[in-house]
Amino acid sequence: MAQATIGNSEFDRDTAVTARPGDQGVFDAHLSAGWTILRAVNGGYLLATAARALGQILPHPDPFTITAHYLTPSGPGPAVVRTDVVRAGRTMSTGQARLLQTDGAGQEVERLRVTATHGDLAALPDDVRTSAKPFAIPPYERCVGRADGPGVADAAAFSSGSTEITDRLDIRLDPRTAGWALGEPSGRGEIRAWFGLADGRDADPLSLLLAVDALPPTAFDLGLGGWVPTVELTVHIRCRPAPGLLRIATRTRNLAGGFLEEDGEVWDSEDRLVAQSRQLARVR
Repeated sequence: MAQATIGNSEFDRDTAVTARPGDQGVFDAHLSAGWTILRAVNGGYLLATAARALGQILPHPDPFTITAHYLTPSGPGPAVVRTDVVRAGRTMSTGQARLLQTDGAGQEVERLRVTATHGDLAALPDDVRTSAKPFAIPPYERCVGRADGPGVADAAAFSSGSTEITDRLDIRLDPRTAGWALGEPSGRGEIRAWFGLADGRDADPLSLLLAVDALPPTAFDLGLGGWVPTVELTVHIRCRPAPGLLRIATRTRNLAGGFLEEDGEVWDSEDRLVAQSRQLARVR
């Protein structure tokens, strides 16, 4: 099978939006069942869909920072993305988007609200002054995935009872952060993994929005199970990723009142920190 490419992949087709003629800033989309967990559509996939619509109205191509508030659970099927330009400057522009679906009574229900600032990643200076270092993880071949046993297969399905999204992802978990899959969570609240799309499509800024929300929840490593819905997610895109697999680490330091924060970092094949994220999630 030929490797998928940026612009010609399942991810690109499933995040496509179509502008409504005569209705400025309004786009139609179809949320694919292929990106669901427990029948709910993955939050990173939703964010990428909204960001694709914002990319069509803003004069700058790349999301620098994007924040989403998840208001109600989304399901597969038709959706509408309503966008607005907040400000358009010389080097950056800001917009907002609302993703909506129609409920059983025929009323529009807002699922997601997004604010994003865009720029041109290719125009940024190439100087880097950082104390951040790539985290340690065994080689891809020594990490574990769905083919490595029943317990790992359950882990790769995020203990959700649904494998739809995992069929589209290539995730190999660091064995040191996968003990929860075999009933032995570390209690540290850490997940580390290699990440790619199953069809071989290389990463770009839009797919990074999916990547930061694609790993099993850190709550699993605390010994908790079940659905962990995202309340808010912020992503900073730092540069365009190089071709090849990504390395993603997520961790939580504080679970209190039924909520936890989850910090993520994404490194590319050239050891560059290409994205950072923080989300607030509810533990049920």
